[in-house]
Amino acid sequence: METLTIIVNGAPYGDEQVWNALRLATASISASIGMAVNVFLLGDSVSAAKKGQKTPEGYYNLEKMLRDLLANGAKVAACGTCLNSRAIPKEDLIEGIELGTMLKLAGWIKESTKVLSF
Repeated sequence: METLTIIVNGAPYGDEQVWNALRLATASISASIGMAVNVFLLGDSVSAAKKGQKTPEGYYNLEKMLRDLLANGAKVAACGTCLNSRAIPKEDLIEGIELGTMLKLAGWIKESTKVLSF
């Protein structure tokens, strides 16, 4: 099975980078494509990993997208250093999201068939 690692850097709701990255992850893990998917959140994108997000009706909800990805077998990690610098404790993260390190990201990259950065 091919593995796709997606590295996400942007702010979760400032533009559509994170949303588009998660849309691609969702399509890639779907039964019709069948890839294994890793999503690594860096910089401001770690805020997307917070549980309890309140988004306007009709607007995309990144928490729901991440929960759906996890439920479908994706691995999701949020950079621990980035979380610390934003005062986001592990307890505030969506269940199933791992604390990430550069070593973890490097390992995912090494094992992946394809790597994309948003």
